[in-house]
Amino acid sequence: MEYSKFEVSIDASTEKVWDSLWSDANYPKWTNAFCEGSHAVTNWQEGSKVHFLDGNNSGMFAVIERNEREKFMSIKALGEVVNGNEIVDTEMAKACAGSYENYTLTREGDKTHLLIELIADTLPPEFKDFMDNAWPKALKALKAVAESN
Repeated sequence: MEYSKFEVSIDASTEKVWDSLWSDANYPKWTNAFCEGSHAVTNWQEGSKVHFLDGNNSGMFAVIERNEREKFMSIKALGEVVNGNEIVDTEMAKACAGSYENYTLTREGDKTHLLIELIADTLPPEFKDFMDNAWPKALKALKAVAESN
């Protein structure tokens, strides 16, 4: 079992952090740390599908396992998206399928503590290294977005 966690304290309400995480306007601002042109195609509702895409319409697809507004989001990876097509039989798709990204928001006085947990059976070392490098950059950008205005 692979497990990674990333945390940040943000000087903003849980409502503002939630909006910074998932709104169409803000999501690309912090996920650009993962890839240029990053965006999500979804309604973020529990049970719905989500496509996490780059500027070339490729990336990963997943399902929203749990959505407790302003508290918790759990996303389960299902496979890869290549040129807009869902694929489950590539090495990357097989390696990532069944992994989870969990987002927990906790109010701490005037701040919000955000905990990101990545849980997978196995991940290719290069993918884990990429995530370990990209997540701190993404959280720095998210903090800036949420604390602005």
